[in-house]
Amino acid sequence: MFLGIDLGTSGVKALLIDDGQRLIGEASSRPLDVQRPQRGWSEQHPELWWQAVCETVDRLAADHGHALAAVRGIGLSGQMYGATVLDAADTPLRPAILWNDTRSGQECRELEAREPDLRKLAGRRATPGVTAPKLLWLRRHEPRVFERIRTVLLPKDYIRLKLTGEKASDMADASGTLWMEVARRDWSDRLLAASDLDRDRMPRLVEGTEPSGTLRASLAERWGMTGRPVVAGGGGDNSCGACGSGIVEPGAGMVSLGTSGVLFVATRDSRPSLDCAIETLCHAVPGVWHQMSVILSATSCLNWLGRMLKRPAGELVADLGPERRLASSLLFLPYLDGCWSPQDDADVRGA
Repeated sequence: MFLGIDLGTSGVKALLIDDGQRLIGEASSRPLDVQRPQRGWSEQHPELWWQAVCETVDRLAADHGHALAAVRGIGLSGQMYGATVLDAADTPLRPAILWNDTRSGQECRELEAREPDLRKLAGRRATPGVTAPKLLWLRRHEPRVFERIRTVLLPKDYIRLKLTGEKASDMADASGTLWMEVARRDWSDRLLAASDLDRDRMPRLVEGTEPSGTLRASLAERWGMTGRPVVAGGGGDNSCGACGSGIVEPGAGMVSLGTSGVLFVATRDSRPSLDCAIETLCHAVPGVWHQMSVILSATSCLNWLGRMLKRPAGELVADLGPERRLASSLLFLPYLDGCWSPQDDADVRGA
């Protein structure tokens, strides 16, 4: 039996599957609120994530206790890029700055000036969504917080810490931080130095399919498990979603529309697109990379339009018809070509 835990921006989901990958049970947490104290800001407190995980797995234990007791492995996926900063006692110093936070445009330009080879090493341009510019923003605007940082974790890796006591991250999620040399699948000392950080503040790296630790004994007892399951490296939500869709062989690809919109193609090696709004990241599968382009608002825009027109979003899509629906996707091509990015839009709105 296996347990999967997904930390989304809007909530936590968990599911149980057996050795034949048949769904045994699933549960969701209450919705997670996003705090927006200023325009362009997007934050959540890490302890809310953990409370949501406990709530969700507790529900599985109540509804599917016999199956949960037999769990041998736990997989993790989650929202990418969020900056979760911890002190020496592994306590969050502030709310996490999320993937859709756009405050750090100036810091992106500073990073590229500090490290001229940033795009070549990291496999992408610096944009406000990723983790590194968020840390430069903290250094500039919250220096006392920055001085106390002892560990920087991605959101799902904070959940891993709470589950296992281990500070680890997988290649796929970590390669989106702008601190990894993506082709080598390792932290880059040069990229870390550009953010005034070093390896001592980073988690160790594992492949998505490798063990990262074992569940704490106290949690195994809480959830009625007969052993202490292994927790796999896992991955960011996009790479895990690709694995679930079978996009693991070079050349395979998919389009995903949710809170964000994603184009995803698996590749056999690192292929940085230095001047376009395309990311080159490690895949959750060892020895595989992927290219990805993201727009920060996808179905949320359609939902907004539905509210304005007082019609369900599904009806609006149905009205387009198959040919017009295909044509409407051309609106996103300027982003893929690198002429303009969602972050550029955010910078203009905030100007």
